[in-house]
Amino acid sequence: MTPHAALFWLLAAITVGSAFVVVFSRSLIRSAFALLFTFVGVAGLYLHMGADFLAAAQLLVYVGGILVLLVFGVMLTHRIQSLDLRSGTTQLGPASIIAGGLFVVLSVLAQRTHWATGDPQVALQGTTRAIGEAFLGKWILPFWAASFVLLVAMIGAAFIVRRRKDA
Repeated sequence: MTPHAALFWLLAAITVGSAFVVVFSRSLIRSAFALLFTFVGVAGLYLHMGADFLAAAQLLVYVGGILVLLVFGVMLTHRIQSLDLRSGTTQLGPASIIAGGLFVVLSVLAQRTHWATGDPQVALQGTTRAIGEAFLGKWILPFWAASFVLLVAMIGAAFIVRRRKDA
């Protein structure tokens, strides 16, 4: 087994193993911390495939934002007496059937797909520079239009949730 294949299988085992802990753990704290390893494993798989921009976005958005918010939310509300922080595993049968069917479909598609085996040096160059040049070159107008629409949506959301003093 080559070192690249061993690294892939290690990252895949970390990702899938911690995802099982997330799903089947009865403790929300354990699930949240297992989710950290799932997100880091996915970021490692992105790096292994040469998608460094996606790996950085995965770490910044999911680990740096969403997971930290989830952990703080669970930790700050765990002292509420009437709240049960245990999650139940319900409907395990239908979920297993759906997950198994999805696994079979994806496995068949992966076997029938003709994967391009390109130059390994191209994958090591990274994608961040190419994405940055595309955003600031050919796609600058749609990039700025999308950022303007997001800014207007954020300002609109702030106005909607703002309380009026005369109400």
